[in-house]
Amino acid sequence: MSGRIRLVLADDHPVVRTGLRALLDTEPDFEVVAEAASAEDAVRLAAGTEVDVVLMDLQFGTGMHGAEATAAIVERPEAPRVLVLTTYDTDADILAAIEAGATGYLLKDAPPEELANAVRTAAAGRSALAPAIAHRLMDRMRAPAAALSSREIEVLGLVAEGLSNQEISKRLFLSQSTVKSHLVHIYDKLGVESRTSAVAKAKSRGLIR
Repeated sequence: MSGRIRLVLADDHPVVRTGLRALLDTEPDFEVVAEAASAEDAVRLAAGTEVDVVLMDLQFGTGMHGAEATAAIVERPEAPRVLVLTTYDTDADILAAIEAGATGYLLKDAPPEELANAVRTAAAGRSALAPAIAHRLMDRMRAPAAALSSREIEVLGLVAEGLSNQEISKRLFLSQSTVKSHLVHIYDKLGVESRTSAVAKAKSRGLIR
């Protein structure tokens, strides 16, 4: 790449955006061209601003989720890259972001030099994953039969929210029998026999929040 890397910072916390801008402004090849306080703003700015990389948080106060915004951004022709920068490292969050089209995934406690390198890597179109995130994905690849699928994680996340099978089926547009089938597979993979135990074990293993 030639020239400066143009960035949009998408985070609903003004203090976080200010800190990121101050940090990134120290890099001579970076230029923060806009800030977004919501995922919707990030989508709008990515479409209407000359930008190379969007630094995207996952959880905003209300409205669109960061993974949804990522999908909306990358579906456009010649879209900027999206580098997720978040505090969440569960399988549910990681899979949602990667499946939405994020080029990279970094945690907010990353050292400044790791963040800068990840931005440059993402801008060049290469995968930029925090070591801990890459390790989790490798673990899933090494033992695919034991890993929960993204749909199973989604179902289990709704179980953790207290939704019944009927409510989950309506939320995900699935039949109740399909929901029950997902739960059977979840119980088998986690080695548990109840909804409560499944949620507890999934949280302890960092599969869901």
